[in-house]
Amino acid sequence: MGIKQRLEEKIKKKEQEIIEWETNIREAKAYIQAVNETIKLLPREETKSSTPENLLRPGASAYKALQALKASDEPMHISALLKAIKMENSKKNRISLGATLSRYSRNGEIFKKTAPNTFGLVEKNYQGQDEPPDNFGVLEDEEDDRVSES
Repeated sequence: MGIKQRLEEKIKKKEQEIIEWETNIREAKAYIQAVNETIKLLPREETKSSTPENLLRPGASAYKALQALKASDEPMHISALLKAIKMENSKKNRISLGATLSRYSRNGEIFKKTAPNTFGLVEKNYQGQDEPPDNFGVLEDEEDDRVSES
């Protein structure tokens, strides 16, 4: 066997090794991808430091609503929340903020819905009214007239 043939055999062996290594690399990459996909399917783990502030992005409307509700002793209507966080009280903003807070409320996280379009914080125990207030259904002008008659 000549030198040329021995060198060609060594080349073939090395090429075969390269093919085996490439196969191993492809299998390893497929394994990593499968594990990453499995991780995505798992529920998020709650950390001990997962406070409401950590769950919300600072500067977001939900974060601002959280701050406004913390400062308040009562649940707030969506219009009052918009005013408190200095956002325009437009239909678009009411729907947007209401939908965001409702999602957290449905999941039992951070916010709770205490009445239609009215939100409070899960961490606070609000004293709810079983009956409507005395001035329920009375227009403000009529209420002013009743007060002045007394």
